[in-house]
Formats: sequence, C-alpha cells, structure tokens
Amino acid sequence: MSPIDITLLLLVVAIVLFATEKLPVDVVGLLLVMALVFTGVLSVGEAVAGFGNDIIITIAGLFILVGGLIKTGLVDLIGRRLHKLAGDSEFVLTALIMATAALSASVLKNTTTTAMFLPVVIGLAAKAKLPPSKLLMPLAFGAILGGSCTLIGTSTNLAVSGAIQRYGLAPLSMFELTPVGIVMVLVGIFYMLVLGRRMLPSAGGGESLTDQYSIRDYISELMVLPGSRLIGKTLGEASLTSELDLAILNIIRDDEKRIAPGANERIRMGDILIVEGKISELLRVKEEVGLELRPDFKLNDHVLEYQSVELFEVLIMRDSAFVGQTMKTLRFRQTYDLTVLAINRHGETVIDKMSDTMLKFGDVLLVQGSRDRIEPLVADGEILLLEDLSAKSMRLEKRKWAIAAFALFLALSVSGIVSGITIPLAMAVLAGVFLLLATKTVRYAEMYQLIDFRLLVLIACMMSFGVAMEKTGADQYLAGLIETYFGTLGPAAVLAGFFILTVALTQPMSNQAAALVVLPVAVKTAIALGYNPRTFVIAVTLAASFSFITPLEPACVLVYGPGRYRFMDFVKVGTILTILVFAVSMVLVPVFWPF
Repeated sequence: MSPIDITLLLLVVAIVLFATEKLPVDVVGLLLVMALVFTGVLSVGEAVAGFGNDIIITIAGLFILVGGLIKTGLVDLIGRRLHKLAGDSEFVLTALIMATAALSASVLKNTTTTAMFLPVVIGLAAKAKLPPSKLLMPLAFGAILGGSCTLIGTSTNLAVSGAIQRYGLAPLSMFELTPVGIVMVLVGIFYMLVLGRRMLPSAGGGESLTDQYSIRDYISELMVLPGSRLIGKTLGEASLTSELDLAILNIIRDDEKRIAPGANERIRMGDILIVEGKISELLRVKEEVGLELRPDFKLNDHVLEYQSVELFEVLIMRDSAFVGQTMKTLRFRQTYDLTVLAINRHGETVIDKMSDTMLKFGDVLLVQGSRDRIEPLVADGEILLLEDLSAKSMRLEKRKWAIAAFALFLALSVSGIVSGITIPLAMAVLAGVFLLLATKTVRYAEMYQLIDFRLLVLIACMMSFGVAMEKTGADQYLAGLIETYFGTLGPAAVLAGFFILTVALTQPMSNQAAALVVLPVAVKTAIALGYNPRTFVIAVTLAASFSFITPLEPACVLVYGPGRYRFMDFVKVGTILTILVFAVSMVLVPVFWPF
C-alpha cells in the first residue's frame, strides 16, 4: 500500500472509532499516531511534534484561568442576578440565559459555561415554576453559539489557529471571528424566542423527585414479624441485598426514623423497613424471611429524607472515574455511604438491574445521603450537583484577582493591535496563570487538576495526523478529487460542501477532531482552485463548532439528562438552527474573507 492509502485507511478507522465511542477519544488519537509511526508514514519526531505546539500550552493555561473564575464564584454571582432581571417570564429568561451563556462562552468555552450554569438555570426554572426543559437547551445552544465569537471561545478555534500556520497562514486573531459570531448569536436567540422554545418539551420540575423518577413501584414498607429469622441479626448478616436484591433505605423503630442504617445495625421485632426492590422479590419475603408487606404505604420525598440525609440529583461528568463502572464494581454504597435509587439516561429511568448498569457521561442519578458525602465528589469533578451551590466553598475574596488575571491575559493577547508589540498567546496566558498562582487564587496543588489532558492529547495527535496528510500528499489527492468533480460548481458551492461535511463529522466525532480532519483538504482544495484558503479555514472552524442536531456535543450531553429530553427533541430544534447558521455563514464568510 502507498503512504496515501495507508493514511486514508487510518483516517477511516479513526472516524469509525470516534463514532462508536468504544475507546476514549485520546486513546484513539494515540493509536492513530502510533500506527502512522509503525507503518513508516511518520518518523517519531514528526509524530510527537503536535505535543510541542504552543497551542497545547495555551489551551492548558486557559483551563487554569477559567478555573480561577469558577473557584471565586463569579458565574454563581451572575446567575443569581438573572432572576431579578427576568422575573418569571419564560421569554425574558430564555433571552437572558442565551445571551449570558454566549457572552460567558466567548471567554470560558462552551462546555465549561454549560456545566457552570446548569445548576443555576435549574434553580431559575424552579423559582419561575417552569419545566427545566424549557431553559436548558437554550443554555447549551447559547453557549455553543457564543464559542464562535472569539479565538478562545472553543478549543476548536485554538486548534485550527495552530494548525493553519503549517500552511503559511497567519494564526487567527483574538477577535477575527467576532463580527460573524455576534450575528450567529443574535440569529440563534431570535430563532429560539420565536420558534425554538415553542418546540421544546415540558419535562421535569414541579413534581417530587420520587414522582419524577417513578420509583413508587420499587419502594415499599416491610414489617418484621414475630418469629422472623432476621430478628437479632445485623443488616450485614441478613444479606437481604445479595439474597433478595433488596436495598434497605430506612428503619423506623418506635417512631424513630433511621436513614441508611449501617451494616452493624441489628434488626428487631416490629421494625419497619423501607426497602427498594422489585415487586416479585417483595412477594417472597413473608414466606422466606418473615417480613410483611404493608399495603397502605405511601411514598414521598419526606419518607426518604431525615435530619442530615437528603435526596440529590447528580450528573456524571465526562472525565469521572465512575464512567464505565457499575454500582456493583464501584461498591458505591459501601465506599461512599450513599445510596443510588435510580438512574435517568436520555429521559428513561433505570431502576431494574440498576446495580449492573454501566454508567455513562451525562447520566443523572437520584442519590440518598448526606451533603457532606456528596460535596467531596463534586469538588473532585466526579459529579455535578444539580442545584444551586452554596458560596461558602468559593474564594470570594480572591475574585478580583481572578478577574485581573483574565484581564491581563486579554490585554497581552491584543497588545499587537494597541502598541504594535505582539506577545505570543501562550506567553499571555502564562502571565495570567502566574498571577493566579502568586495570589493563591488557584493553588499549585490543584493547578493540574483543572486541565483536561484528554483534550490536549487529542488535539496534539490530530495535529500530527495533519502532518501525515500533508507529507504523504493525501490532502492534495482528496483536494484533486474535489477539484475534478465539484470545481466547476463555483467557490460558494465548494465552501458549502466543506461546511456540510464538517457539520456531519461533528455529530459522531469531537469538534476538534472533525475540524483538523477536514482542514488540510479544505486548504489544499482552495489553493488548487485559486481561492482564498482563509475563507475555507473560517467556514470549517465555524461548522465544527455548530453541533446542534444531536445531543452528542458535550454541552448538549450535559443538559440531555437533566432536561429529560428525547433524542428527537434535539433533531427537531437543532436541525432548523443548523440550517440558519449555515445560511448566515454562506452569506457572511465570503463578505469578511473574500474568495
């Protein structure tokens, strides 16, 4: 096989692996780079060159700068003022949430913005007595649109900016995308206010958590009868979980309620046990272990909450150690002293065989336990608590330094426009990071925890793959095919084709990978046809950011479960928005970056 054939074959394999999600995206990237070395397409130096690109330092530094803003509660402060401005108006709330998310995402990245505002928006929906589904999709879409406004709005923009320098093109400037990005945001907000919000479902909110998760049929009240073989045994010795697949949530004894009792708690005659399990198992308990099902039991949230024990909704984060694990393999209750009552995945509640269900990014868990057991998992980034967070853990006194560090970064990054002295973006972001560290706004021990190394590895690997495309001539080969079959259609048609191709690839692939796969072909096609390659670079960059059609974009995954959305909700609302931003791009991109 020729080097071109090998490179294109590996590209197809990588796209399939990205789409199936059988392996983490960074692992796929590393395997791709290794395959290029083992097949002789790249040398080792060429294969790892992407890791030495200054964009890697820039993106890592931005993670730390954003972390400083989060830890000082700036976003929490913004969120608390939205309700004062909007009141209970769904129309005004939608507009404010999308505008605020877009503005924040232009400097904080869309996924980060969505994660930070998710609990705040759920709280706003509760105060306004609106279903969360009416506000969460606008939050995600506003953040995605806002990411297109600046160079640092998404990691995709930064990755493209670094990659195009290989073709002799100047990197993207900080606000080069802003004119088109602002129009995109305004179009998106107008669409959601006029049509999109009317297409959103009314799901979640209003009901108690026990009603929302439909767990009434799985939680019952059992009385310990005289003569039961369980009397005198501890809960650990009773083995109700292993023998009958029953989880004991409460013990009511002499009118005293005990929540989530420990394994050493002894069972007494007359105890009332609140248990979770299938009805088929509950019907066996009287005969087998001497427990009687109480038919007059009525479940509500208060039955499962007492003193310091509460019910919480938590969302599994993308890089959580829980992803790919089950409750059984995690020994969740024993390890964390928390009880998972139900799992909501893509609008469907999982209760039966829950202990064997493999957890995924975006799953929402209904958890019973104390707040002091939940908060460490939130602090470690394993889960996101779907309620307004208390400001007590925020470093409010350091907020001015977090803002100053970001302002310093922005000022240095545009210094070339003001003073004529251009400071590399990587140096500008490092200056902001050192200010955070010097003022202890971000502590050294937590600095590396703020960085998404998986994303950095993926971008570095895909940049190295771009080198392989160029070295082997695979990009020129594909560009030649496009020139032969589509070159006569004119520049607008070719540009539209690359935009649509990139949007299609962002559905199964990450935005960064899709952009870096299409980019070399788009640039070489533009050069071959005598067009301005920067026009095509901008179109591919914008297209890679606009992933609205399916809930596979990380920002959409974050709202998928909490909003109780169905897959088709994104298809219906997102497809029209995608068509609108496509039309705007086809009109405006050639205006600002002529062919």
